[in-house]
Amino acid sequence: MIQKIVEAIRKPKRVALFLLRKFSGCFSDELYLKILFRLKMGYPLNLQAPRTFNEKLQWLKLYNRKPEYTQMVDKYAVKEYVAKLIGEEYIIPTLGVWNRVEEIDFENLPNQFVLKTTHGGGGGGVVICKDKATFNREEARKRLQQSLDSDIYRNFREWPYKNVPRRIIAEQYIEDSRGECNDYKFSCYRGEVTDVMACLDRTKGDTKFYFFDSSWRLLRYNKRGLEAPADFALPAPSHLDSMFELAAILSKELPYARVDLYNIDGRIYFGEITFYPASGLDVNLLPETDLLFGSRINLNV
Repeated sequence: MIQKIVEAIRKPKRVALFLLRKFSGCFSDELYLKILFRLKMGYPLNLQAPRTFNEKLQWLKLYNRKPEYTQMVDKYAVKEYVAKLIGEEYIIPTLGVWNRVEEIDFENLPNQFVLKTTHGGGGGGVVICKDKATFNREEARKRLQQSLDSDIYRNFREWPYKNVPRRIIAEQYIEDSRGECNDYKFSCYRGEVTDVMACLDRTKGDTKFYFFDSSWRLLRYNKRGLEAPADFALPAPSHLDSMFELAAILSKELPYARVDLYNIDGRIYFGEITFYPASGLDVNLLPETDLLFGSRINLNV
């Protein structure tokens, strides 16, 4: 008990965040986000005249709530939505859909596959199987159940997730000739795509993030420690122009969205549409980047 008290004294912010989430239901969405933002970002959330990217994402959480957004964040339902806009050929095939982890039909899945929760954010609700013979099914069920029990709306007030049916899907496993599955995250503002963040080395457990413009020029947007070294060079993915065009189509009516695409040896696949990267609490952006991205979001929704 004494050790816990000492820990609480040493890390009061962590305790405050714990209490905020534990009593999440006691706060309005606006008040909750103001407290969360202050604890995470270190400065007050200005909803009357938001300027930064992170501030404007909080504003959009509260005041830009359209029913279609629920389908767009549902990892299963979004496939139909995207296929109608850009074509079925960009959709990763679905191998199965279940409501509970106990229902997952492992026997009829191929040797390699990916399991995802339909309402999850980030990588917490994703399980990758590269070899079914050595795959730990119980550990997979445990991780997926933890994701099913999580609530992005409750914890971060990301409204589109509030009514997403909580299911598990299995998808076809994809990787390139090097055994990688690099994805590219496009920043989109009402169909204008300004940059792309390349995510590399995901399978090695040390993911790296680099920003580029449409001409594949490196952009220094991250804080020290996350930016690329001075001599960094990375080949552009094939069909980069097509990827920018697809991202523009998928984000045409949206004040802001991040459109994630995979490029597997030149074959493009849709990943997901994200409305609030890092839930609008991204401390890794440079302050000038936070302002730059924020200036691009028009809140006249």
